[in-house]
Amino acid sequence: MPYAMVTPAVLFFIVFTIYPMLDMIVLSFHEYNVLTDRKYVGLKNYEYLIKNIDFGLALKNTFVYTVCLVFFLIFFSLVFAVCLEKESKINAIVQRIMFFPHICSMLAISLVFQWLMDENGLFNAVLNVFKLPGLRWLESSTTALISVVIVAVWKGIGYHTLILLSALKSIPREIIEASEIDGAGPIRKFFKIIVPMLSPQIFLLLITITISSFKVFDSVRILTAGGPGKSTMVVVYYIYLYAQQYLKYGIAAAAGTILILILIVMTIIYFKVVEKKVHYE
Repeated sequence: MPYAMVTPAVLFFIVFTIYPMLDMIVLSFHEYNVLTDRKYVGLKNYEYLIKNIDFGLALKNTFVYTVCLVFFLIFFSLVFAVCLEKESKINAIVQRIMFFPHICSMLAISLVFQWLMDENGLFNAVLNVFKLPGLRWLESSTTALISVVIVAVWKGIGYHTLILLSALKSIPREIIEASEIDGAGPIRKFFKIIVPMLSPQIFLLLITITISSFKVFDSVRILTAGGPGKSTMVVVYYIYLYAQQYLKYGIAAAAGTILILILIVMTIIYFKVVEKKVHYE
């Protein structure tokens, strides 16, 4: 009976995840553009990607985006979780409001931020109130990528805050009270008690945020379309261009395979290196 119950989910996973992934790996060794049959070319597609400057730039932008998103999301989620720990009506309302962006689609959020970050949008209007010069948020190569990061942080901060908040409330009060009796201040208590006790949840968020950030596409597609000057070109958008516009499915599949390999390697590194710092008890 247990096997019968999980069979539909397993079949769904095989058909819509395992098979497409294996087919993509096979396709990466072929030349294919829909109009012709697959032609085996060996490692030609991978050689093209290694020599292609745009793919190297896409990898760089993806890594920068990932590092920024991981840092800001975990940092601000920790801060908000600590601030919202006390039971009160205001904190309960704030928690519910913060969760709203998570249930909204990234498409809708991106369209809203596209208006907010316009040269004549609300963000620059606020800066003008304080006599500060406006920014070309999405039109400048220096601010476009960080603008995409801001959108992702705004959407995900409520969800990740609630995860850390629930873990924070499960910390035994005796440990907190003992540290206060021993004279630990707020900063010392935060780094020596709270962060180590939350390390399993932080480690989980580190992995999930890293994987999701490497798959960023919709916000980039709506906000910047990879520009200006390819400053927000990320790997998934690079794959989209080669598959959708250039019809070079072999190169797109090779880029997707490299993306999977990078995520596998990073996950292994996390478990081999970072997990040693995690306190499960």
